[in-house]
Amino acid sequence: MNTHIFRRSMKSIFLLFSIFLWGINGFSVNAAEPQSAPLLHQNNLSYQGAFQMPKGTFGGSSFTYGVKNALAFNPLNNSLFITGHDHQQMVAEVSIPNPIVTSQEGNLPTATVLQPFADASDGKMFTVDSGTIKVGGLLAVNNKLYGTAYSYYDASGDQTLSHFSSSQDLSKQGDAQGMYKVGTEKTGYVSGYMTPIPTEWQTSFGGPAITGNCCLSIISRTSYGPAAFVFDPAKLGQQSPVPAAPLVYYPSSHPLAEWSSTSPHFNGTTKISAIVFPKNSRSLLFLGRHGTGAWCYGTGGTGGECNDPTSTNKGNHAYPYVNQIWAYDALDLLKVKEGNKSPWEINPYQTWQFTLPFQTEGDSPISGGTYDPSTQRIFISHDRGSSPLIIHVYKLNLSTTNTDTTPPAQPKNLELRIIP
Repeated sequence: MNTHIFRRSMKSIFLLFSIFLWGINGFSVNAAEPQSAPLLHQNNLSYQGAFQMPKGTFGGSSFTYGVKNALAFNPLNNSLFITGHDHQQMVAEVSIPNPIVTSQEGNLPTATVLQPFADASDGKMFTVDSGTIKVGGLLAVNNKLYGTAYSYYDASGDQTLSHFSSSQDLSKQGDAQGMYKVGTEKTGYVSGYMTPIPTEWQTSFGGPAITGNCCLSIISRTSYGPAAFVFDPAKLGQQSPVPAAPLVYYPSSHPLAEWSSTSPHFNGTTKISAIVFPKNSRSLLFLGRHGTGAWCYGTGGTGGECNDPTSTNKGNHAYPYVNQIWAYDALDLLKVKEGNKSPWEINPYQTWQFTLPFQTEGDSPISGGTYDPSTQRIFISHDRGSSPLIIHVYKLNLSTTNTDTTPPAQPKNLELRIIP
């Protein structure tokens, strides 16, 4: 047998087989080398439809006037943990019906309440500060439910504790543990949204989860743009403070953009409600709302100082407003983790805007979000005031990603011969 011809033949067969696998799977990511994973873009998200929450009171709350709905996908039940009415700050668990695409709200399938609303913190969250306290985020991992809480108006910067844990059985009383301090930076950097880190990235990032917060009232106590810190929720109650490694945040001295700016990235109207880190990608996505018009402080309303037809309140305005995703490259974030860059030196590689079905100009549709890695679905909660909450479902299609992870070119000048 001609050894040279055999080697060339086997190489050709291997490359052709790789192209065949590519056509089936789009691409594959070596879990040992997640750095080769693609960056996500807007065309990777496809709308799957929506479902709605049921009307009425369940336990101690309802699914209306959420304003900000903390969401957590529960892989044990294929369900969602979700906060309800803004006044109670309670948590319920609901089923995930098959979403549909429709222009008629009445046709939307309705979720089933699996566990009615209860205070998942057993009252502990209300001890972090005086005044109004809100649930910032939820995380369902390792058979436990983790939560964060933040002071709505912490003018004195007193809040130092932010995280709690409990069982996933909301009917149990007295099982919540907390409140706990996470990290050594400002509590307003970490007291909000949370998300798991994909398994393939956990070694590089040094932990299994991310926590953060942004854009709260009294902005000087939080981040002027997206914030994210790596932490291990299993260490709550075991270490104080729980170590939290910064990936990105923006102090007042280094804002993502000026508070009073007309910027695609940040201004005084920016709100971030959720964070997701999809597996088989290297993108960390922040979801929220952003004002794209000229910034103005004053009264809203048509004819008001700021001429904002969506709000008559006195405050920050930058009409018109958009739903927005801020996309960050995990490789940039690792530069911060490894000490090669400061957290405020990282910028999103892209932002994009989108409109949700049933969205009206005056509402703030993205009130929360979470992610199911087993199906690559992103769930976005849409608060509509007195109408029941809607959950919109997007699916990540990684095979359409715009990256340099292209299949190998078909080999040329290789003679394919089968040697008997």
